[in-house]
Amino acid sequence: MAVLKFQKLFSLFVLFSMVSAMAYTEELSLDYYKYSCPGAEDIVKRITKQYVSHVPSFAPGLLRMIFHDCIVRGCEGSLLLDPTASNNQTEKTAIPNVTLKGFVVVEAIKSALEKHCPGVVSCADILALSSRDAITTINGPSWDVPLGRKDGKISLASEANALIPSPFSNISTLKQEFAAVGLTTKDLVVLSGSHTIGHGHCFIIQSRLYNFSGRGDTDPALSPGYAAFLKNRCKPIPGDMKSIVAMDKITPRVFDEKYYTMVSQNRGLFQSDAALLNDPETKNYIDLQVNTMGSSFAHDFAVSMSKMIKIGVLTGKQGEVRKKCGAVNA
Repeated sequence: MAVLKFQKLFSLFVLFSMVSAMAYTEELSLDYYKYSCPGAEDIVKRITKQYVSHVPSFAPGLLRMIFHDCIVRGCEGSLLLDPTASNNQTEKTAIPNVTLKGFVVVEAIKSALEKHCPGVVSCADILALSSRDAITTINGPSWDVPLGRKDGKISLASEANALIPSPFSNISTLKQEFAAVGLTTKDLVVLSGSHTIGHGHCFIIQSRLYNFSGRGDTDPALSPGYAAFLKNRCKPIPGDMKSIVAMDKITPRVFDEKYYTMVSQNRGLFQSDAALLNDPETKNYIDLQVNTMGSSFAHDFAVSMSKMIKIGVLTGKQGEVRKKCGAVNA
């Protein structure tokens, strides 16, 4: 039954994404708020920079948020909706989203924009802009963010649990999940490069370190030295939701190609990182970035992000512009 439920959700999302992308993405524009809310993008950039400059971990947090939002129902802000009495299982409560960081930044931006031009700038656009501005704040790549997204009204934890790629996934599953939303195998390996910044939670890799096959063993795909390093930082403590480890041990706060160096040396933190070595196209890309010191990574990342932020958007009379990002309008 669980498999059938996943397949049904998966098929519906594929259809939704294809129809939405074809019908509405042409209505996005780079100057969408030029007259309706002059200075909107400057406000987003200023507040994002304030938060990220004080807490750099908001940069990977916002980047992860936009990915998790776009993968489920498209880039329409459904991730931002809080649980309510009638729906206490929104995307925000889903397993892949309980460790997300950056909601406070989006809310601060929304509050400022509501004072500047009430009811004009959508939460979906705020998330798309702030995720880009967070990365440029830490001297990462930039990309164009066409605007005009509307906010969705439906948010289901079940969809997020089913559709967001898992850190335990193999390469075949990852390719299928990315293809379902119109992203290529190259987009998969390029966007995985976002793991060059930020931290992973130890509880996600506990089984990989201490009980990979159910016999108290360690994943043989991990470098022994790296496994020892991880075990020193991630103890086998049941229910430990606080301990973290950098995804890129070499340059954890720099947006560069060193993530690919980690993966090439069997030091990818998650099984989904290690899985990139099991496909010719993804492995070739990893080797290219390692051998050329990331000569094309920044450009490639910008291209893939530009594609991702257009997945299944709502525009025109589709959706709404929420007054608060955590709740649909009354």
